[in-house]
Amino acid sequence: MKTNKFLFTLLFLVLNAIAFAQNQSAKVAGVVLDETNKPVEGVTVSYQTKSSVTDANGFYEITVPANQKIVLVFTHTSLKKITATLYLSPNENREFHVMMNDNAEQLGEVVVTGNKRRVQGISAIEPETIRRNPSAMPGVESVVVLFGGASKNNELSSGYNVRGGNYDENLVYVNEIEVYRPFLVRSGQQEGLSFTNTDMVQNVDFSAGGFQAKYGDKMSSVLDITYRKPKKFGLTAEGSFLGGSLTAEGISKNKKWTALTGVRYRDNSLFVNSQETQTNYRPTFMDVQTNVTFSPNERWQFSFLGNASQNKYNYQPLTRQTNFGTIDEPIALLIFYEGQEKDRYQTLFGAFKTTFTQNENNNYRLITSVYHTQEQEYFDIYAAYFLGEVDTNIGSETLGEVTYNRGVGTQLNHARNDLDALFVNAEIKGTHQINNKKHQIDWGFKYTRENIRDRIVEWEVIDSAGFHINPPVVDIPNDQPYNPYIGPLVPYQNVRATNFIDINRWSGFAQWSTKTNLGSSEFWVTAGARFHNWMVSGDGISNAKSQTVFSPRAQFALKPDWKRDMVFRFSAGFYHQPPLYRELRDADGAVNPNVKAQQSIHFVLSNDYNFLMNNRKFKLVTEAYYKTMTDVNTYTLENVRIRYRANNDAEAYAYGLDMRLNGEFVPGTESWLSFGYMKTEENQNGRGFIARPTDQRLKFGILFQDYMPNLPNMKLYLNLVYNTGLPGGSPSYADAYTYQSRLRDYRRADVGFSYVLTEKNNERPNSHWLKKFEDLSIGFEIFNLFNNQNAITNTWVRDVYTKNQYGIPNYMTTRVFNVKLTAKL
Repeated sequence: MKTNKFLFTLLFLVLNAIAFAQNQSAKVAGVVLDETNKPVEGVTVSYQTKSSVTDANGFYEITVPANQKIVLVFTHTSLKKITATLYLSPNENREFHVMMNDNAEQLGEVVVTGNKRRVQGISAIEPETIRRNPSAMPGVESVVVLFGGASKNNELSSGYNVRGGNYDENLVYVNEIEVYRPFLVRSGQQEGLSFTNTDMVQNVDFSAGGFQAKYGDKMSSVLDITYRKPKKFGLTAEGSFLGGSLTAEGISKNKKWTALTGVRYRDNSLFVNSQETQTNYRPTFMDVQTNVTFSPNERWQFSFLGNASQNKYNYQPLTRQTNFGTIDEPIALLIFYEGQEKDRYQTLFGAFKTTFTQNENNNYRLITSVYHTQEQEYFDIYAAYFLGEVDTNIGSETLGEVTYNRGVGTQLNHARNDLDALFVNAEIKGTHQINNKKHQIDWGFKYTRENIRDRIVEWEVIDSAGFHINPPVVDIPNDQPYNPYIGPLVPYQNVRATNFIDINRWSGFAQWSTKTNLGSSEFWVTAGARFHNWMVSGDGISNAKSQTVFSPRAQFALKPDWKRDMVFRFSAGFYHQPPLYRELRDADGAVNPNVKAQQSIHFVLSNDYNFLMNNRKFKLVTEAYYKTMTDVNTYTLENVRIRYRANNDAEAYAYGLDMRLNGEFVPGTESWLSFGYMKTEENQNGRGFIARPTDQRLKFGILFQDYMPNLPNMKLYLNLVYNTGLPGGSPSYADAYTYQSRLRDYRRADVGFSYVLTEKNNERPNSHWLKKFEDLSIGFEIFNLFNNQNAITNTWVRDVYTKNQYGIPNYMTTRVFNVKLTAKL
């Protein structure tokens, strides 16, 4: 009898537990858009007997069971059905946005991570926004710099700095594989193309600080990019005055093989010819990328990512005139050049990735990659300059010309720099879901070998008013023209070095994530740590030491049970940057194998607020941060070339506030406004704090999309940036503490107009020729719309009479027009 009662009680408890679990629910909400990013009204979103219908803004909301797989079905009278499989936790509010078109296919079983990005402090960027954004350097980076914490002052470069860091402090991944920037590039116009091919992109995630331990060892930010896996055959082509691209994709009949290949060509002549320096300029930048996947069954997937690029940069400057000074005292620099520069950058990159899904709770990845770059920088450029006063008398025949020379001089620059670098990586990662997906464990181990062969032969000779100038480090009296100079003639700058270096690195991480409830509020925790060990060896290096750093990190997120949809986040952790080769090499070209890893401690407090305004969805993200840095490897910035001192002799800090408002300011389109305030300073050898080279106090960015109501085929894309001026740098051998002047503010507006011929394809008969295209559009772009004069660095010129050195701005590109044609099948 007792046994029967016990069994009855146990059965009763089990049935109640099952009923309780089945009664637990979650909500899914989102917006349904068509292929032109317009909201779709009347889409039925259903799960079994439950359903919801999108309103005029494409918005829907539906309640579904939690703790089990559910299949949502999206149907519309004129669009193809879409199904998606989701798994939600109890009381979870999941955002799931869908794009439908007349060629849409089933999404299959997917795991939606939009809510994860939100609680992790990761910003997602829509690939279509990246492709449409008008920019002199198109790509993911052109949109990243519109965030409050990121900026750049060179529209021809793909490099960007984040929250006081420099171009070398940002992690970039494509399909979980780290990619690298060129080593020898010194100006933006040499770069040509970003590594990322925007026509191949599926997801873009960006974090400006406080990121998780699973990401690598850099101090500033992480950009995580995923290339898409084709679902059908497609072809995308684009051509303009700046080059063109062609991307092809396909899938085998048995759905096991997919291939995505893109070819790009770039010519920056339009931009370089708009600068003050008149040149003969013949650049060619070209690359080929491919992403191939093979899935023999549900458990295994093999993929290959390959890239081959070649940049040829031939540059022959002719003349330059730069006017500066004041209204009362206008001054001009007039330069006549002889000689040329010939640079070559050849890169080969290949990566294999194997993914084994043991079951829905356990996943393993093996990643191997090889990166090989051969770079050469050859130039001999002779410059004769005149520094003089400008005639400002209206009506004068010489108005605007130099009428009185304050300084006359010549300068000869020579370089024969060669670099050959080979990076080999092998990495294994695992992800495990535990206790009904309440906990997640991520781990990984990585080995990297870096082999660098570098030769530097670079010198500069300066002659002012006919008198040779020695560097200040040469202690020989020189009081020309009063007494003849009898000492040796040596270059003003002279760098000669040959370095054969090997670096072996071991790194790894472990990370734990969970979600729980604090009363009626949702609470997420992610905690983890990284280690990194490295050692430098090579010719002439006998005293190198093995070094190891340990980096614990944690992120917390809280979503209160409020009517207002808010998430609060706090992140803190150690972020080390073990030195790459360029950080080991000082200004004289010598390698210091014992350079320490720079260390930064991040504190980030943020708020993520979703709200409706005029029945349209908006998001306001606010982040306050503070970073303290030790063992700082100070550097100088020349255009985009970074020269480190390689001595870890400084400490630094950065703090600021970033804000971003996203939303449908115009129905059916997403735009955003961003604001950033930041201050960063460094203290070298206890001499006091001065501004770092990237100390950019204020930042405003706008990405605005619109269309004409009476002509919906016409789209508008506007890109506005305002940054306060950066420190202007200092002349060679000068004390940076005595040169703290700033460049002028950076102001730039780029606008693009696109006439979409396929806008009303759903209303056309199948026999219409435009029905063959998913997209066919003609675009017109204006770069630097208001023709602002923006400067990236200073050229320092001597006045032989006053012995002064003038910082003459190196201005960037002026207004440029471009026409492009885009077609997608």
